[in-house]
Amino acid sequence: MSKIGKKPILIPNGVKVDIDSTTNEVSIKGKEIELKRTFDKRIKINIADGKINVERSSEDKEIKSLHGLTRTLIANMINGVEKSFIKRLELNGVGYKASLDNGKLIINLGYTHPVVFDAVPGIEYSLPAETIIEVKGADKELVGLVAAKIRHSRNPDPYKGKGVKYSDEVLRKKVGKALGKAGGK
Repeated sequence: MSKIGKKPILIPNGVKVDIDSTTNEVSIKGKEIELKRTFDKRIKINIADGKINVERSSEDKEIKSLHGLTRTLIANMINGVEKSFIKRLELNGVGYKASLDNGKLIINLGYTHPVVFDAVPGIEYSLPAETIIEVKGADKELVGLVAAKIRHSRNPDPYKGKGVKYSDEVLRKKVGKALGKAGGK
């Protein structure tokens, strides 16, 4: 059995879980947020004694891989409803800065025009500083996707380190072109 898939998921206080057995849709509701997701019908999801158990119907390779994935996705949904996921991005470069305008994120990255990211439902932008962007949300997958799109607007330069990077990302700077020998070609 899958090491991750066989672990039960504890349901914390204040979180309500509903499972529709016909469509295999899991609905998790917290204080303010509700997340829904439909899973493969070959994976059985049960609630017993305040715990969610995920079981597979057979030993096929595809179903084995879905077993651990389903358990992890449900655990992430519970964690997201209980407390939001946060990705921090840093802007490194002269004149690089960010601002908010009616939920839109506006970033100046040295282009001729600012890069604008519209508000995404379920995602909240915050700016602790002009050069730090925080992307918050209950859906871990969506938070990661939005943060990746922001980072892709100006990937970090390997020579100077300018660009948008994750705050915990470590960049290895490349050495510039080495000078030739003195007087040689």
